Amino acid sequence: MDGQQESPGASPAAITAVAALQDSLRRGMYEFIRRERRPVTRDEAAAQVGISRKLAAFHLDKLVDAGLLVLGTAAGTRRVGRAPKAYLATNADLRVSIPERQHDVLATILVDALLTEAPDERGSQAALRVARETGVTAGQHERAALGRGRIGAERALTTCEPMLSRHGYEPDRISPGCVRLRSCPFHPVTARAPELVCGLNHAFLEGFLAGLDTPSIEAVLSPQPGECCVELHAAPAGRG
Repeated sequence: MDGQQESPGASPAAITAVAALQDSLRRGMYEFIRRERRPVTRDEAAAQVGISRKLAAFHLDKLVDAGLLVLGTAAGTRRVGRAPKAYLATNADLRVSIPERQHDVLATILVDALLTEAPDERGSQAALRVARETGVTAGQHERAALGRGRIGAERALTTCEPMLSRHGYEPDRISPGCVRLRSCPFHPVTARAPELVCGLNHAFLEGFLAGLDTPSIEAVLSPQPGECCVELHAAPAGRG
């Protein structure tokens, strides 16, 4: 899941962008500019929603600050002096979910599984393989930032928590040696195929721990109502 483009989720930037669109005038101008797919002047935007050019400028600049528009100049203008300011919609992909969901990650795993499925693999086997490979890549990335050397169980769990938070698991350190995952990032899709989706989730987290090179902790299936089906905890004595 790391290694994919990070989902905006409930990030401050996404919340700011959504808040900027709460105003109906602002939202109307933004939708108009997106439909036009060209630089739109302040005069055009103002006329679209029936307000003054000065008020339109205020709202348009708020949309620029929120990352929804970029400021440039109108193409093809022939007036004397500087070309008028114009606005173009960015490629912002706004998704705010509390708690965070990762349906795009699940879709990517399934698509990659279809694209790489071997002749002797079933679809579910390919999906589990891709989920684990994705986890390994994410774990290796985190490990590179840590450097080499043995990582004890408690430090390994602490290292995992930021990644788990970014991906919507809502980790809860219920003891020094156990992290319970309070949210399923694939809800409510999980309810349609719990065995498959929970298996992919488990495979990803097992792969992540393998890439992180932390035999001192393990991912264990431990379904709880309303929570993730996996928890991370210190491996039994003699295995870490």
